Amino acid sequence: MAADWKLDAPDWTGRMRLTARGKVAYVKLEDKASGELFAQAPVDEFPGIAVETVSDSSRYFVLRIQDDNGRSAFIGIGFGDRGDAFDFNVSLQDHFKWVKQEDELKKQAQAPDLTPKLDLGFKEGQTITLNIGQSKKKDRSRPQSSGGFGLLPPPPGGKLAPPPPARSTNHNTQPPAGGSDTGVLLDFDSSNFNSAAPSNPTTTAGSDLWGDFDSVSK
Repeated sequence: MAADWKLDAPDWTGRMRLTARGKVAYVKLEDKASGELFAQAPVDEFPGIAVETVSDSSRYFVLRIQDDNGRSAFIGIGFGDRGDAFDFNVSLQDHFKWVKQEDELKKQAQAPDLTPKLDLGFKEGQTITLNIGQSKKKDRSRPQSSGGFGLLPPPPGGKLAPPPPARSTNHNTQPPAGGSDTGVLLDFDSSNFNSAAPSNPTTTAGSDLWGDFDSVSK
């Protein structure tokens, strides 16, 4: 229990460094100013006897320190900040978690693989056929144009309207007999395009729509 220690008057204060060499972690206690090693505790497992937590605080631990001759002793250490104690604990856990994963990978590599392997190779006499670049649809043939301006062909079932008569003087064109509105692709206005003068003008210029044009042509 940390309450049994002399927390107000520690025997030594300094800095701690946590290092690793292979699978073994080392807790090193060093002088703040010079960095001289005061003691170190090799840790080969955690939790374990090398590093133990106390029962009444999360900031204090018991370390088993060892010298070069193999002699060991147990000392109590503590952190002034709870966050430092947390980082120390988590760092040890991460190191030995990595050690455990390395051991499992080595065991898997050494153990023979007894699972059946899937054979995807061709057996003797087997063949495979690939159809590449073949299309089921064929392009519809389109009429070739000889150049110049032309009209599109009428839709199926439609009819083209005949050209207006040359002697027509009405503004409205009459649809061809038997024709339908849906068959007309182009419908020019007769009042704009019907420019032929009547061949036998018998009416006066006031009553004849084309009187002015007839007089000018003469």
